[in-house]
Amino acid sequence: MEERIARFIAALRGAGVRISIAESQDAWQAIVCTGVMQQRVFYDVLRATLIKDSAAFATFDRLFSLYFGPDEPLIDPQADLTADERQLLQQALNELLQQLAQDLQRLLDWLLNGRPLTPQDLQRLSEQAGIEANESSSPYQVRRAARRLQQLLGWDQLQALLERLWEQLAEQGMSPQTIQHLQEQVARNQAALQQQLEQFAGQQTLEQRARMTRHPQAADLLQRPFSSLDSAAMRLLRDEVRRLANRLRSRAALRQKRGKQGRLDAKSTLRANLSYGGVPFEIRLKQRRRKPKLVVILDVSTSMRPVAEFFLRLLYELQDQVQKMRSFAFIDHLEDVTPHLTTLRVDEAVQAVLTTLPPGYYSTDLGYCLRQFEAKHLALIDSRTTFIILGDARNNFNDPALETFRNIGRRARKTIWMNPEYPAQWGTDDSDMLLYLPYCNEVHQVRNLEQLTIAIDRILL
Repeated sequence: MEERIARFIAALRGAGVRISIAESQDAWQAIVCTGVMQQRVFYDVLRATLIKDSAAFATFDRLFSLYFGPDEPLIDPQADLTADERQLLQQALNELLQQLAQDLQRLLDWLLNGRPLTPQDLQRLSEQAGIEANESSSPYQVRRAARRLQQLLGWDQLQALLERLWEQLAEQGMSPQTIQHLQEQVARNQAALQQQLEQFAGQQTLEQRARMTRHPQAADLLQRPFSSLDSAAMRLLRDEVRRLANRLRSRAALRQKRGKQGRLDAKSTLRANLSYGGVPFEIRLKQRRRKPKLVVILDVSTSMRPVAEFFLRLLYELQDQVQKMRSFAFIDHLEDVTPHLTTLRVDEAVQAVLTTLPPGYYSTDLGYCLRQFEAKHLALIDSRTTFIILGDARNNFNDPALETFRNIGRRARKTIWMNPEYPAQWGTDDSDMLLYLPYCNEVHQVRNLEQLTIAIDRILL
């Protein structure tokens, strides 16, 4: 504190406030008597002893807030996590760091050894970057897709890494001419690699679009991303939903049948037969499985509408396998859409849900919608409820309301998140997915109808 006060006085002098050594001593003696614990007293003491001219009050106030303003303490985000949640977070961080280190290492290897990316490398990057067939093949869009590939390789960190490499080589005695030669060669390789990525992105877009022009079969569309489906493919998949729902219903019914029969409860059976000397005359079975109770929050922003539509269609067809379901749609605010799903036919219900919040230029704000849910509908969540979020977790840099999300998850039987984006895209730009991840029991990527069907089958377990 002494050093900070001395720096504060020096800053006042630097700003043109005249302060003598005697006045500084007076200030220090007054502070010794009054202490620094009470902010207002501390402020009054310094101002009374150091400032002689009222014209300097503004300067004093500005600098005081800079040197003695409230310090916002850093918080430990893991303080309230359980041991399992901390382990999950640490595991996810380790995997991310390991992946990042591997990608950077490969990138440096390509640049310094003059090796182009292999077709396998490019294909892997394309899948992670999610280059879609519906993207335009214009030069701008191709460069944009190539930029996503570069980000996955850690291109943004490359320049700083190369600078450190050149400095290290210089310290180890390499001649400046050789370093400059290396820099020129690596720069040429960078340009060539960038060109290779742009060419590949352009080729992928054109080839995927060509594949789309063929007459698709429903089976071919199951693994095609929702975002790449045209209107004809959407119609074909809507017809396919009923068949998939029947298949899921058969599986769920089989599980229900097994649940009704019950499974042997060994502990209860042993306790019940103690009077028979342990001979199992009375068999006790475990309680049968109950149908799930669901609360669903759907992101129906423009990019999420195809996923939300097929999710609703599947769950609508499987209503007899669900004990109770409440559904909410959101973009920038939350809307209860349950009445549509309980009173209308499937096509009308899905249309009504999607038009409750019509497409447009919204600012998606999941954090606000979670707080809205907590304030009005938290009573819907209990220990038998499965809480489901369907969304890409892109929150437009708004507050993600993690505490609210964690509170909701604590009350629920389990929390399931369905996200159409690739895991490599989580946490990039305005994505808050990595922040929500530690508080989820299950996370499913639902990029196509096949993945969505598998995820819904897990809900019915």
